[in-house]
Amino acid sequence: MSRTTVLTEKWPVLGRHEQAASWLTVWTDLGRAPRTIDAYGRGLAEYLLMCERDSVDPIAANRAHIAVYVRELSSRPHRRGANVISIDSGAGLANATIQQRLVPVRLFYDFLMEEGLRESNPVGRGRYTPADAAAVSSAAWCPD
Repeated sequence: MSRTTVLTEKWPVLGRHEQAASWLTVWTDLGRAPRTIDAYGRGLAEYLLMCERDSVDPIAANRAHIAVYVRELSSRPHRRGANVISIDSGAGLANATIQQRLVPVRLFYDFLMEEGLRESNPVGRGRYTPADAAAVSSAAWCPD
């Protein structure tokens, strides 16, 4: 049984999107580590589930759809809930985790571009973290 077959059993949404399964097969065939393939599969599966839920064709998705996904990640309840002892950690994934979840989505869109199915990649590099937006806003308001 191939690694991609195992992933589509673990995350059935990957099997419902032919291009996603093809992309993971390419990464598997390139010899990527099993944990890398697993992380990419999980990250892409989360994104594809959001696309299905919102009736968005992932091949035709735009930056606004990616922004909705990032907003969802940044507002997701913390898995440890009330046990977290930090004022600002009650909801949302950490910026580094959001970036990790965006990597497979960005690489998937790179693949779609290489296959001639898209002209551009809607996932920017390092543009979608809430902290970056706050830093830019703060810098704009700081006096010289």
